[in-house]
Amino acid sequence: MLLPIILSGGSGSRLWPVSREQFPKQFQRLSSSEESLLQETVQRLAHLPGCAPPLVICNDQHRFLVADQLLSIGVSPTGILLEPIGRNTAPALALAAMAALGQHEDPVLLAMPADHVIRDGSAFASAVNQGLALIDAGQLVTFGIEPTHAHTGYGYIRCGAPLGSGHRVAAFVEKPDAGLAAQYLASGEYLWNSGIFLMRARHYLEELSRHAPDVLFACEAAFEGRAVDLDFMRIDAERFASCPDISIDYAVMERTQSAAVVPMSPGWSDIGSWDAVHALHADAEADGNATHGDVLLADTSNCLVRSESRLVAALGVQDLVIVETDDAVLVAHQSHAQKTREVVDILKAGKRSEPQMHRCVYRPWGHYRSVASDTGFQVKQIVVKPGAQLSLQMHHHRSEHWVVVAGTAKVTLGEGYGEVANLKSFLLGEDESTYIPQGTVHRLENPGLIPLRLIEVQTGDYLGEDDIVRFDDAYGRSGTEPTKPSLHGDH
Repeated sequence: MLLPIILSGGSGSRLWPVSREQFPKQFQRLSSSEESLLQETVQRLAHLPGCAPPLVICNDQHRFLVADQLLSIGVSPTGILLEPIGRNTAPALALAAMAALGQHEDPVLLAMPADHVIRDGSAFASAVNQGLALIDAGQLVTFGIEPTHAHTGYGYIRCGAPLGSGHRVAAFVEKPDAGLAAQYLASGEYLWNSGIFLMRARHYLEELSRHAPDVLFACEAAFEGRAVDLDFMRIDAERFASCPDISIDYAVMERTQSAAVVPMSPGWSDIGSWDAVHALHADAEADGNATHGDVLLADTSNCLVRSESRLVAALGVQDLVIVETDDAVLVAHQSHAQKTREVVDILKAGKRSEPQMHRCVYRPWGHYRSVASDTGFQVKQIVVKPGAQLSLQMHHHRSEHWVVVAGTAKVTLGEGYGEVANLKSFLLGEDESTYIPQGTVHRLENPGLIPLRLIEVQTGDYLGEDDIVRFDDAYGRSGTEPTKPSLHGDH
């Protein structure tokens, strides 16, 4: 039994401002205009006939994004496992192995990051099949990418003695400087570390017990305290917090005597920075440029120019990364593309909201976009999916006006301040509106077959989204949640 494990816990800060903590790069369309990186990763499994549906590991705040994106491509996962906090890949795979052993005898786990690009699915499947032969020989397998140039942004694997269709792993090497990377390339002994692994569930846990027992102990305790929540499996947060933060490479692969590597060339990229995105698309346009969205170029070469919301024009520039969203613009030299995380760190230190979320915020019922905000008011565009509903809620400090732009809204209101016993419902059509006074219990629902679109105008002396009391929620969210700046509030 081959069970794919999709590791979807990253934040992708080097791809800011498109990738943000609440909507990171694995959910973005960066290599394709049709599918996100997560969806591409799952679709890649079609080249591996007979494998089980994937088990996805993600953090709690991304659970509905994962479920919705899988549903939209018609995939029902084996499960969605929720990490309460990020603890890197070694604990994540340990939890996956425990969950897998609860359903299968001793499956082979194919652990793949959700945010990589692989252009040649057949070449990838061929490498996996070569790896399966090494699994039968008792190996823990990783996959190394045959390098095309002296890249300084990847870790490397030094190949040891030949072993079947691969090699024993002689060493894992950290990201080198340019001179050392050139030596690695010239030697022919090194591969890029892909971060993709193949191993039997029991074998991995045995090796983890031998080389990182503290990781295994914490994961076993956290898994024992698991709970099922809708379609998700929640891990005990308090027990998992004691787990070390460590990668598979450090915890097991660098220490085990059973590590093997299979070389492959499937058109791989980890899309770890904007220069990697540029490299994916630069050969499709003149002068080495790569563009996305409403972009105008003149006398410009070797640039990545990406527009999300408006016209971006570049004139007489070379070797730049220009990325625009509706609330931020990044301009960087290509040589500094790997350092975008430094900008994110500065923003976090200033307690800015831009590292966490976009103006467009996705929720299990749909999404909303902040349109305008000032003292005493803010305006949002809300889109509710057919059949979906917001929580039954109230606010102590604000009132709301709703105007339906498209579709049909079912509105439920209480009769008095905080009143939940005598709720009444009514329908609103296009161009109709309603007013929800401060303290009124209310719910918004889309009973129709097309998306419901409306404009919400909030007024009050405090508009922070910690001013929300939930009485009932179809998605199991808590009554109140931590808040960010009110421009990007929750519903």
